[in-house]
Amino acid sequence: MVDYLKDKVAVVTGSGRGIGRGIAILMAQEGAKVVVNDLGGGPDGTGGDQAPSDEVVAEIKTKGGEAVSNYDSVASPEGGDNIIKTAIDSFGRLDILINNAGILRDRMVFNMSDEEWDGVLKVHLYGTFYCTRTACRIFRNQKSGRIINFSSTSGLGNLGQTNYSAAKEAIIGLTRTVARDMGKYGVTCNAIRPGAATRLTATPELKAAMERKAAQGIDRPSSSITAGDFDMSALDPDMIAPFVVWLAGDESGNVNGYDFGLAGGNIQLYSQPQIIKTIYQKGGWTVDELADVVPKTLGTGLVNPSPPASPK
Repeated sequence: MVDYLKDKVAVVTGSGRGIGRGIAILMAQEGAKVVVNDLGGGPDGTGGDQAPSDEVVAEIKTKGGEAVSNYDSVASPEGGDNIIKTAIDSFGRLDILINNAGILRDRMVFNMSDEEWDGVLKVHLYGTFYCTRTACRIFRNQKSGRIINFSSTSGLGNLGQTNYSAAKEAIIGLTRTVARDMGKYGVTCNAIRPGAATRLTATPELKAAMERKAAQGIDRPSSSITAGDFDMSALDPDMIAPFVVWLAGDESGNVNGYDFGLAGGNIQLYSQPQIIKTIYQKGGWTVDELADVVPKTLGTGLVNPSPPASPK
Protein backbone atom coordinates (compact mmCIF):
# COMPACT_ATOMS: atom_id res chain seq x y z
CA MET A 1 0.00 0.00 0.00
CA VAL A 2 1.36 3.42 -0.96
CA ASP A 3 0.92 6.48 1.30
CA TYR A 4 -0.95 4.52 3.99
CA LEU A 5 0.19 7.18 6.47
CA LYS A 6 0.08 10.17 4.15
CA ASP A 7 0.11 13.51 5.99
CA LYS A 8 0.55 11.79 9.37
CA VAL A 9 3.28 12.82 11.81
CA ALA A 10 4.93 10.08 13.85
CA VAL A 11 7.36 9.95 16.75
CA VAL A 12 9.37 6.72 17.02
CA THR A 13 11.50 6.48 20.14
CA GLY A 14 14.67 4.40 20.02
CA SER A 15 14.64 4.45 16.23
CA GLY A 16 18.33 4.87 15.51
CA ARG A 17 18.80 1.11 15.31
CA GLY A 18 16.98 -2.22 15.25
CA ILE A 19 13.21 -2.47 15.35
CA GLY A 20 12.66 1.27 15.71
CA ARG A 21 14.81 2.04 12.70
CA GLY A 22 12.73 -0.27 10.50
CA ILE A 23 9.50 1.29 11.75
CA ALA A 24 10.70 4.85 11.12
CA ILE A 25 11.86 4.06 7.60
CA LEU A 26 8.68 2.21 6.62
CA MET A 27 6.47 4.92 8.09
CA ALA A 28 8.31 7.50 6.02
CA GLN A 29 7.92 5.34 2.91
CA GLU A 30 4.18 5.23 3.64
CA GLY A 31 3.99 9.02 3.69
CA ALA A 32 4.47 9.92 7.35
CA LYS A 33 6.73 12.69 8.59
CA VAL A 34 8.91 11.12 11.27
CA VAL A 35 10.72 12.24 14.40
CA VAL A 36 13.61 9.79 14.76
CA ASN A 37 14.39 9.79 18.47
CA ASP A 38 17.48 8.04 19.79
CA LEU A 39 19.82 8.88 22.65
CA GLY A 40 22.46 6.80 20.90
CA GLY A 41 23.60 5.04 24.06
CA GLY A 42 24.93 1.54 24.54
CA PRO A 43 22.71 -1.50 25.12
CA ASP A 44 22.78 -0.69 28.85
CA GLY A 45 21.74 2.92 28.26
CA THR A 46 25.08 4.53 29.02
CA GLY A 47 26.71 7.08 26.76
CA GLY A 48 25.21 8.94 23.85
CA ASP A 49 25.74 9.46 20.14
CA GLN A 50 23.81 11.53 17.61
CA ALA A 51 24.98 9.46 14.66
CA PRO A 52 22.37 6.63 14.79
CA SER A 53 19.43 9.04 14.65
CA ASP A 54 21.07 11.25 12.02
CA GLU A 55 21.88 8.28 9.82
CA VAL A 56 18.25 7.12 9.80
CA VAL A 57 17.06 10.65 9.01
CA ALA A 58 19.55 10.85 6.15
CA GLU A 59 18.34 7.51 4.77
CA ILE A 60 14.72 8.64 4.91
CA LYS A 61 15.53 11.90 3.15
CA THR A 62 17.57 10.10 0.48
CA LYS A 63 14.44 8.09 -0.32
CA GLY A 64 12.33 11.24 -0.60
CA GLY A 65 10.78 11.21 2.86
CA GLU A 66 10.67 13.78 5.65
CA ALA A 67 12.28 13.26 9.03
CA VAL A 68 14.09 15.09 11.83
CA SER A 69 16.37 13.86 14.59
CA ASN A 70 15.83 14.07 18.32
CA TYR A 71 18.42 12.92 20.85
CA ASP A 72 16.54 13.27 24.15
CA SER A 73 16.32 10.46 26.68
CA VAL A 74 12.81 9.17 27.28
CA ALA A 75 13.74 8.53 30.92
CA SER A 76 12.90 12.03 32.18
CA PRO A 77 9.71 14.12 32.01
CA GLU A 78 11.64 16.86 30.25
CA GLY A 79 12.95 14.42 27.66
CA GLY A 80 9.48 13.03 26.97
CA ASP A 81 8.06 16.52 26.62
CA ASN A 82 10.81 17.63 24.25
CA ILE A 83 10.48 14.55 22.02
CA ILE A 84 6.82 15.37 21.43
CA LYS A 85 7.60 19.08 21.11
CA THR A 86 10.03 18.25 18.30
CA ALA A 87 7.14 16.85 16.26
CA ILE A 88 4.99 19.93 16.84
CA ASP A 89 7.82 22.37 16.16
CA SER A 90 9.00 20.55 13.04
CA PHE A 91 5.74 19.42 11.44
CA GLY A 92 2.92 21.24 13.24
CA ARG A 93 1.07 18.21 14.61
CA LEU A 94 1.33 14.68 16.00
CA ASP A 95 -0.69 11.61 14.98
CA ILE A 96 1.35 8.57 16.00
CA LEU A 97 3.55 7.70 18.97
CA ILE A 98 5.67 4.55 18.94
CA ASN A 99 7.21 3.87 22.38
CA ASN A 100 10.07 1.60 21.39
CA ALA A 101 13.17 2.88 23.27
CA GLY A 102 14.77 0.31 25.53
CA ILE A 103 17.87 -0.92 27.33
CA LEU A 104 18.98 -4.08 29.11
CA ARG A 105 20.76 -4.51 32.44
CA ASP A 106 20.29 -8.20 33.10
CA ARG A 107 21.12 -9.75 36.46
CA MET A 108 19.73 -12.47 38.69
CA VAL A 109 17.32 -10.95 41.21
CA PHE A 110 19.58 -11.61 44.20
CA ASN A 111 22.47 -9.74 42.55
CA MET A 112 20.53 -6.87 40.95
CA SER A 113 21.56 -3.40 42.07
CA ASP A 114 19.27 -0.45 42.68
CA GLU A 115 20.80 1.27 39.68
CA GLU A 116 20.14 -1.70 37.39
CA TRP A 117 16.53 -1.88 38.57
CA ASP A 118 15.87 1.86 38.37
CA GLY A 119 17.63 2.38 35.05
CA VAL A 120 15.60 -0.22 33.18
CA LEU A 121 12.26 0.87 34.67
CA LYS A 122 13.05 4.51 33.92
CA VAL A 123 13.65 3.87 30.22
CA HIS A 124 10.96 1.29 29.54
CA LEU A 125 8.06 2.07 31.89
CA TYR A 126 8.62 5.69 32.85
CA GLY A 127 9.74 6.56 29.33
CA THR A 128 6.58 5.07 27.87
CA PHE A 129 4.51 7.03 30.38
CA TYR A 130 6.31 10.35 29.90
CA CYS A 131 5.95 10.34 26.11
CA THR A 132 2.39 8.99 26.25
CA ARG A 133 1.20 11.58 28.77
CA THR A 134 2.41 14.49 26.66
CA ALA A 135 1.11 12.98 23.41
CA CYS A 136 -2.32 12.33 24.95
CA ARG A 137 -2.74 16.01 25.76
CA ILE A 138 -2.47 16.67 22.04
CA PHE A 139 -4.53 13.66 20.98
CA ARG A 140 -7.35 14.58 23.37
CA ASN A 141 -7.70 18.04 21.82
CA GLN A 142 -7.55 16.85 18.22
CA LYS A 143 -9.80 13.81 18.89
CA SER A 144 -7.46 11.34 17.18
CA GLY A 145 -4.18 9.51 17.67
CA ARG A 146 -2.39 6.17 17.67
CA ILE A 147 -0.12 4.90 20.44
CA ILE A 148 1.85 1.66 20.05
CA ASN A 149 3.91 0.51 23.02
CA PHE A 150 6.64 -2.11 22.98
CA SER A 151 6.40 -4.84 25.60
CA SER A 152 8.04 -8.27 25.55
CA THR A 153 7.38 -11.95 26.12
CA SER A 154 9.91 -11.51 28.95
CA GLY A 155 7.03 -9.94 30.84
CA LEU A 156 5.58 -13.45 31.07
CA GLY A 157 8.69 -14.48 33.01
CA ASN A 158 12.31 -14.78 31.94
CA LEU A 159 15.50 -15.84 33.69
CA GLY A 160 17.72 -13.00 34.93
CA GLN A 161 15.47 -10.16 33.82
CA THR A 162 13.53 -9.08 36.90
CA ASN A 163 13.81 -5.39 35.99
CA TYR A 164 13.05 -5.82 32.29
CA SER A 165 10.22 -8.30 32.90
CA ALA A 166 8.58 -6.03 35.47
CA ALA A 167 8.78 -3.00 33.20
CA LYS A 168 7.54 -4.81 30.12
CA GLU A 169 4.51 -6.39 31.77
CA ALA A 170 3.68 -3.09 33.47
CA ILE A 171 3.56 -1.58 29.99
CA ILE A 172 0.73 -4.01 29.17
CA GLY A 173 -1.28 -2.69 32.11
CA LEU A 174 -0.50 0.88 31.08
CA THR A 175 -1.61 0.09 27.53
CA ARG A 176 -4.98 -1.30 28.59
CA THR A 177 -5.74 1.68 30.81
CA VAL A 178 -4.62 4.32 28.31
CA ALA A 179 -6.85 2.59 25.77
CA ARG A 180 -9.79 3.09 28.10
CA ASP A 181 -8.84 6.64 29.08
CA MET A 182 -8.38 7.79 25.50
CA GLY A 183 -10.77 5.65 23.44
CA LYS A 184 -13.62 8.15 23.69
CA TYR A 185 -11.34 10.75 22.09
CA GLY A 186 -10.71 8.61 19.01
CA VAL A 187 -7.33 7.43 20.25
CA THR A 188 -6.14 3.81 20.31
CA CYS A 189 -3.35 2.30 22.39
CA ASN A 190 -1.97 -1.18 21.71
CA ALA A 191 1.19 -3.11 22.58
CA ILE A 192 3.64 -5.31 20.70
CA ARG A 193 5.69 -8.20 22.11
CA PRO A 194 8.36 -8.46 19.39
CA GLY A 195 10.68 -11.31 18.52
CA ALA A 196 13.64 -10.00 16.54
CA ALA A 197 17.40 -10.33 16.36
CA THR A 198 18.72 -6.97 17.53
CA ARG A 199 21.83 -5.90 19.42
CA LEU A 200 19.84 -6.34 22.65
CA THR A 201 18.55 -9.84 21.94
CA ALA A 202 20.86 -11.67 19.53
CA THR A 203 23.87 -11.75 21.82
CA PRO A 204 25.98 -14.89 22.21
CA GLU A 205 25.26 -14.83 25.95
CA LEU A 206 21.49 -14.74 25.48
CA LYS A 207 21.52 -17.46 22.85
CA ALA A 208 23.58 -19.69 25.13
CA ALA A 209 21.20 -19.02 28.04
CA MET A 210 18.17 -19.87 25.92
CA GLU A 211 19.81 -23.10 24.76
CA ARG A 212 20.54 -24.06 28.38
CA LYS A 213 16.94 -23.40 29.35
CA ALA A 214 15.64 -25.42 26.42
CA ALA A 215 17.88 -28.33 27.42
CA GLN A 216 16.42 -28.15 30.93
CA GLY A 217 12.86 -28.01 29.61
CA ILE A 218 12.42 -24.40 30.77
CA ASP A 219 10.92 -21.86 28.38
CA ARG A 220 8.91 -18.67 28.51
CA PRO A 221 5.18 -19.39 28.29
CA SER A 222 3.67 -18.49 24.91
CA SER A 223 7.00 -17.09 23.80
CA SER A 224 7.50 -15.83 20.27
CA ILE A 225 11.14 -16.97 20.29
CA THR A 226 12.74 -20.19 21.46
CA ALA A 227 16.34 -21.27 21.34
CA GLY A 228 15.79 -23.08 18.05
CA ASP A 229 14.43 -19.97 16.38
CA PHE A 230 17.69 -18.03 16.21
CA ASP A 231 17.54 -17.74 12.42
CA MET A 232 18.64 -14.18 11.72
CA SER A 233 16.73 -13.95 8.44
CA ALA A 234 13.49 -15.09 10.09
CA LEU A 235 14.04 -12.64 12.93
CA ASP A 236 14.95 -9.60 10.81
CA PRO A 237 13.85 -6.60 12.93
CA ASP A 238 12.42 -4.94 9.81
CA MET A 239 9.74 -7.65 9.75
CA ILE A 240 8.11 -6.02 12.79
CA ALA A 241 7.41 -2.75 10.99
CA PRO A 242 4.51 -3.60 8.61
CA PHE A 243 2.07 -4.61 11.36
CA VAL A 244 3.06 -1.56 13.42
CA VAL A 245 2.39 0.67 10.42
CA TRP A 246 -1.00 -0.96 9.94
CA LEU A 247 -1.87 -0.40 13.62
CA ALA A 248 -0.84 3.24 13.22
CA GLY A 249 -3.24 3.87 10.34
CA ASP A 250 -6.87 4.93 10.19
CA GLU A 251 -8.13 1.44 9.34
CA SER A 252 -7.19 0.01 12.75
CA GLY A 253 -9.50 2.28 14.73
CA ASN A 254 -11.42 -0.58 16.33
CA VAL A 255 -8.27 -2.29 17.67
CA ASN A 256 -7.71 -0.80 21.10
CA GLY A 257 -6.14 -2.12 24.30
CA TYR A 258 -4.69 -5.34 22.89
CA ASP A 259 -1.23 -6.89 22.83
CA PHE A 260 0.25 -8.76 19.90
CA GLY A 261 3.24 -11.03 19.46
CA LEU A 262 5.33 -10.53 16.31
CA ALA A 263 8.21 -12.74 15.23
CA GLY A 264 9.21 -13.39 11.64
CA GLY A 265 5.99 -14.16 9.77
CA ASN A 266 4.03 -14.86 12.97
CA ILE A 267 1.47 -12.37 14.22
CA GLN A 268 -0.19 -13.46 17.47
CA LEU A 269 -3.07 -11.95 19.43
CA TYR A 270 -2.65 -12.49 23.16
CA SER A 271 -5.66 -13.30 25.31
CA GLN A 272 -6.96 -10.82 27.82
CA PRO A 273 -6.52 -12.11 31.41
CA GLN A 274 -9.53 -13.93 32.75
CA ILE A 275 -10.41 -15.99 35.81
CA ILE A 276 -10.21 -19.68 34.95
CA LYS A 277 -11.06 -21.27 38.31
CA THR A 278 -12.83 -20.13 41.47
CA ILE A 279 -13.51 -21.62 44.87
CA TYR A 280 -15.94 -19.99 47.30
CA GLN A 281 -17.15 -20.64 50.79
CA LYS A 282 -19.44 -18.31 52.69
CA GLY A 283 -17.61 -16.84 55.64
CA GLY A 284 -14.17 -17.53 54.18
CA TRP A 285 -11.68 -20.32 54.71
CA THR A 286 -9.44 -21.76 57.39
CA VAL A 287 -5.89 -22.81 56.60
CA ASP A 288 -6.79 -26.44 57.20
CA GLU A 289 -9.72 -26.23 54.78
CA LEU A 290 -7.53 -24.64 52.12
CA ALA A 291 -4.84 -27.28 52.58
CA ASP A 292 -7.49 -29.88 51.79
CA VAL A 293 -9.42 -28.10 49.01
CA VAL A 294 -6.84 -26.16 46.98
CA PRO A 295 -4.82 -29.17 45.72
CA LYS A 296 -8.08 -30.70 44.47
CA THR A 297 -9.36 -27.52 42.78
CA LEU A 298 -7.28 -24.42 42.04
CA GLY A 299 -4.02 -26.36 42.31
CA THR A 300 -4.94 -29.12 39.89
CA GLY A 301 -2.60 -29.17 36.90
CA LEU A 302 -0.35 -26.33 38.06
CA VAL A 303 3.26 -26.75 36.95
CA ASN A 304 6.31 -25.13 38.49
CA PRO A 305 8.07 -23.34 35.60
CA SER A 306 11.44 -23.60 37.36
CA PRO A 307 11.49 -26.61 39.70
CA PRO A 308 14.22 -27.02 42.34
CA ALA A 309 17.48 -28.39 41.02
CA SER A 310 18.26 -32.01 41.75
CA PRO A 311 20.80 -32.50 44.56
CA LYS A 312 24.33 -32.93 43.23
